[in-house]
This record gives sequence, C-alpha cells and structure tokens, in this order.
Amino acid sequence: MKPMRLTSAHDIPVGADWLYELKYDGFRTILVWEVDEIHLESRAGKRLNDQFPEVIDQCKQLKDRLAPFLPLTLDGELVYLMSEQQSDFAKVQQRGRLKNKEAIQWQAERFPCHLIAFDILKCKGKSLIDFPLIERKEWLQKVFQQAKLPPSVQLDHPSLLQIIQTDRNPEQMKELMTTHLAEGLVAKKKTSKWHDNARSKEWLKIKNWRYVSVIVTRFDKENGYFQGCIYQDSDLIEVVQFKHGFSKEEEQTLRTLFQTKGHLIKASQYEIPPSIVASIACVSFDGSALREPRFSSFLLDADPAACTFQQMLKQVYPLPAAIDVTHPEKPIVPVLHITKADYLLYLRQAASYLLPFLRERRLTLIRFPHGIGGESFYQKSTPDYAPNFVVVDQVQDIQYTVCNDPKTLLWLGNQLAMEFHIPFETRDTECPTEIVFDLDPPSVKEFHLAIEAAKRIKALLDELFLTAFIKTSGGKGLQVYIPLKKNAFTYEETRQFTAFICQFLCEQAPELFTLERLKKKRGNRLYLDYLQHDAGKTIIAPYSPRGNELGLVATPLEWDELNHKELHPSLFTMSAVIERLKEKGDPFRRMRHIVNNDPFRQVLYQLQDILPPHKMDIRSH
Repeated sequence: MKPMRLTSAHDIPVGADWLYELKYDGFRTILVWEVDEIHLESRAGKRLNDQFPEVIDQCKQLKDRLAPFLPLTLDGELVYLMSEQQSDFAKVQQRGRLKNKEAIQWQAERFPCHLIAFDILKCKGKSLIDFPLIERKEWLQKVFQQAKLPPSVQLDHPSLLQIIQTDRNPEQMKELMTTHLAEGLVAKKKTSKWHDNARSKEWLKIKNWRYVSVIVTRFDKENGYFQGCIYQDSDLIEVVQFKHGFSKEEEQTLRTLFQTKGHLIKASQYEIPPSIVASIACVSFDGSALREPRFSSFLLDADPAACTFQQMLKQVYPLPAAIDVTHPEKPIVPVLHITKADYLLYLRQAASYLLPFLRERRLTLIRFPHGIGGESFYQKSTPDYAPNFVVVDQVQDIQYTVCNDPKTLLWLGNQLAMEFHIPFETRDTECPTEIVFDLDPPSVKEFHLAIEAAKRIKALLDELFLTAFIKTSGGKGLQVYIPLKKNAFTYEETRQFTAFICQFLCEQAPELFTLERLKKKRGNRLYLDYLQHDAGKTIIAPYSPRGNELGLVATPLEWDELNHKELHPSLFTMSAVIERLKEKGDPFRRMRHIVNNDPFRQVLYQLQDILPPHKMDIRSH
C-alpha cells in the first residue's frame, strides 16, 4: 500500500465541498497496526520502525487503549513539531539517514517525533478506503476520542500519536498558516475516496512560499541547474540550485547570458561575477540550502551586496502582515550590532520555544525604547493603542497583556519589550504551575556559586524523586524549575518547601549561601530568595532576552552542562541560542509532560512531620 498523493495548486479552493488542514513538513507515513505487529511504512514502502523507535514505543504503550480498533491502518505524517502548527523537516530527514542505534536513540530523546494522522484506512480490520473522506474523518475522531487522545495536535499532551485539526474556513486556515509559518495548506473534497498510489485532484496542496533574494553566479549546461549565492560576511556561499519555475523565455535569456558573457570554469559550468539577482520561492531553509526552490522573478534593480545571510533569514522567517515594523535599523544591542530587525528575527525564530511559557500568563514587560543602554521602564498595563488581536486580562485597575501567539509577541517586540516576566500561575488558577529557585550570586564573577547551589539542589531533589530543570537567568545567575500539576498545590504549600530547601543549603554551607535580604550584609555569598516565589511575583521567561549589555537570553540547559570551566552566561547571545536550539533541541520541552504530583505531595507530608508548627508558615520568619 502506497499513499494517495496530492496535486499542487496555486490558489486555495473555496466552497462547502472542501475541508482544510495545515500541511506539516515531514515523512509521509502509513501506520499499519496489526494485533501483534506494528510498522511504519514510508511513501516508497520502506520500513521506518528502526529510525523512529519512540513512535513505535508510544504505540505499544497505547495498545490497550486502541486494542478494540485493531487491526488499524492510519495515513499521516512523521514530523518533528516546533509548535502545534509548524514542523522541522531537517530533523526528520536527518533521522531517516541514521543507521547507528545509539545515534538514533539520542536523536529520539532530544528531538522526539510525532505521527500526525489525517486519515484512517482500516478499523477493526474493515477497509474504509471507499468511504467518503467526511465519514473517514468521523471514524478517526471516534477512535482517538475513545482512546482518550487529543482531538487535534497538542504539544502539551505526552502522546506522540496525534491527529490533525480539520477546518471548514479557508481564510482562517490561511491566516494560521502564515502566522505560524506552516509549510502550507491541504484542501480535500469531503466526498473523496482514498486511492492507493494515485495522484488526486480532490486533494490539493498549497505551499506557504517564502521569497529569497539570491545572486545567480553559475550555470551548469549539462544538467540545466543555476546556482544561487548570498554573502556571509565577505564570502559568497551557495544556498540553492534551481531549474524550475522559469518561463521558456526567462530560462533561455539566462542560459544565453551565461554562455555568452560567462567564464567556462569546468567542462559544462559557466560563471559570472555577482551582478544578477533573482527571487527564489522556497518553503524553508534547512541550514545549508533552500528547500523546494523555484525561480520566481528577476530583481533587476536589486543590489547584489544586499543579498546577505541575515537578509535571507528575514525572508525565510517573514513577519505577519499585521506587524508594521518601525525603525528596523535602530540599534538595540550596540555592542553586538543587533538592530530592531535582528531582534524581531530572534523572536520569530524563538517563538515556538518562548510562547509556551507566556501562554495564558499576565505579562510584566520591560521596554527599552532606545535600545539597551538607554532608558527602560516596566509595563504591566496594555497601552490603549494595542491592536485588536492583542488579548488583555483586566485585574483590578491593570489590563495585563496575554501573549498566546506570534503576532502579539512580534508586536511587543516592535514596541521594544525585551524582557518578558511571567507569574508562577496562569490566569485561570491561583496556584503555581511550577516552583522556581532563583540562584542569585553577587556578580557574574561569582557565577560558580550558582553552579554549586544548583548542583546541591539537584542532589536534594533527586533524593526526593522530584524531576527538575535548569536555565540561566540571562543575567548573573541560574534558576531551577520544578513543574507542578495545575491547581494541585497552593503557594502556602510551596513556600514550606522552598523555605526548607533554602534553609538547609544555608545550614550546610553558610560561607557560600545566605538568606539575607540586605545586599550589604551578604558579602560574597549567593542569595537564596525563597520569598520571590509567591502570588504576584514574576520570573524571567525561558528564552526571553535581558536588558544587559549583550542582550543575553535566559536559556534552558541540560544538567550535565553545569561545568565550572565551560559554562558562563555570556555564551547565550540571541544568535548563539538559535544555533543551540537547532543543534541540541530544547531541554525544557519535556517539562510540559512532567508534573511531580505524587512525589511533591509525599514531600509535603514529610515536612509536616519534621517541621515544628511555627515553621510551617514561612511568613513567620
């Protein structure tokens, strides 16, 4: 069995006969799930079980829930999700090429992939391919509902087997596609049947093209491909080879130009100096080349010198049309020559990592209207001129901004909000969703004290069977996170715990750590601020920049990175963090699925036994 294929289309079809889905960039895959066997099959019929062991393991864990529906066959896409709307093809492609089991397992842990099902071909052994799509969708929803799996893609759900969201509103889906940089849209006829290994005009794909300016430098007469380059520093680097998308006249004009004005550098290759600029349509940049490139147009008035790596990134990650950028060249981090446009590019690239921590929280922002080094101010209440898409939450006399989507994030970025501080609770609860220990040394010179404190806290938490995560503060310290079940524990209960841990550390090493609130009395000791974890207090959000000289980012770490010699806050500039995410992934990704419910409740019981009554309330200190 080979998948039914889609037909490319330029325009989104409209009408009551059509259903719409986001298109995720990954490996088209059929899940064949027999009673005693599970396999993933690629579009070419290749078995993918060994390359994606985490998906197979997930299916095995779900076997009891899905047993009533076996044998079961699902059609879908194997993807690495960046957000609920966007996936990264490069991670899936890299996995598909691996052969070494250890390398595959490392990738599976750092970059776990999902199987996003969008069709059901067999259920309880019964073939459904001759049923109309709308009925197959109902079957698919029923299976996932009865298996207690989410009805749409949800990153905060631990299951790696999920189903796609279907919508009847093409404009709404197009807005979702462009705002979240999805690969594209798929439009399907409600009445369409599923045909093995056939291309259907009842299933259409509409790509979310990005347009990149490149310098056309070479032509290979033998294979017909042109080479497109950009400047990285002062060097020309190749980012694309392309041959499709031309009209006959455009292609012939370019061929003739190379063969009459160019230099023959190899048997069939011609080269000309940087002078011709073309716009290339693509769906993404995979780190070395533009994906699915097509010639779009010649840019006759464009300056080749403007075709830089940074410009390419801004074109690959375009801002939503609703964001009207003012003064894009304004210096924001002068020391690193970072402009407002560069800062917005960081937010665009980091959005899928930053937004989960901002979602449904009342923000406290620090704005730097003249960039770092200039005047700054706190902002809690949303200004009157905020656009309609910005969600606000009124609490007493303050209209807090709630940032749930890239448009709001980028609008705030254009306002030069550079620090995003979040409360410990979401706006639908008065209880903390995490405990955070803020490890604050006197200066960055004593950063080693933060490392030492973090290691000691980790050892204590391990003994208590509590799973914790760690990040830099973006300044001079570190912050340890313990995720909690929503609405499970009060601030009074978490205060008992934070006070006990901090007091224990100070008793064990009074020469290193202190609870003293007055700076002049701390000496060179690290301050453990357990009073900061409370209702109404805030903490810098993971992946938020800070307003220090280098615009450093509050960056999640792996525990094994706590190394006195190698770890330093200055490593985590905006550009370095983006590269780090591509290479190492997000250490906080797992935090969505861990709540420490039973272990933390057990710790509270133990504290009640060992603490005298007057020490149960931290406010007595």
